[in-house]
Amino acid sequence: MAMTNAYTGGNGTLTLADESSPSGADAKAVMDTYELRTVGRLTGVSVRVDTNLREFHEIGRRHAVSLHPGAVSISGTVDRAVINGALLYLLLGRGARATQTPEPYVQPQFSMTLSLHDPAVPGATAALELKGVIFEHWGVVMTDEDFVMENVRFRALTISVLDKEAPAAGGDAVAKSPSFSDSATA
Repeated sequence: MAMTNAYTGGNGTLTLADESSPSGADAKAVMDTYELRTVGRLTGVSVRVDTNLREFHEIGRRHAVSLHPGAVSISGTVDRAVINGALLYLLLGRGARATQTPEPYVQPQFSMTLSLHDPAVPGATAALELKGVIFEHWGVVMTDEDFVMENVRFRALTISVLDKEAPAAGGDAVAKSPSFSDSATA
């Protein structure tokens, strides 16, 4: 039974976002140059979802009587091994060229998929999919005789869960998702 499993983190992938946007067109130019579709494997990922809850207090009560959800903000960090020219161009956008680039220029957007696995139940997986990911800041650590490490902080537009139950003998994994009623009120 999926979503009752204890998942462990695996890794994630970073891919090109919507190519029909100006930032997607620039990212596509870089990806075509390097003949890549997936930018790379993500490790050491942390994701934070803030709902900006607001408390409502009534006069004479010490505790809040209700909580009201506010704007949702999605952010996080990534530690990633192996730096390459394609990623540098994607992080810097048109500003990576040695020649002067007129400003403003767009900042590339990505999609990020984080894989989760249950080691006790082969085939039971879940994934977090983040869309509209833009890197807020990044840094490079140069170490002697080791991988060059990157540290990236990002923000994302959306996050969703992709849940798959372990397949029955000889079958395919079954995607699971709750059906929410449209009659729910905010």
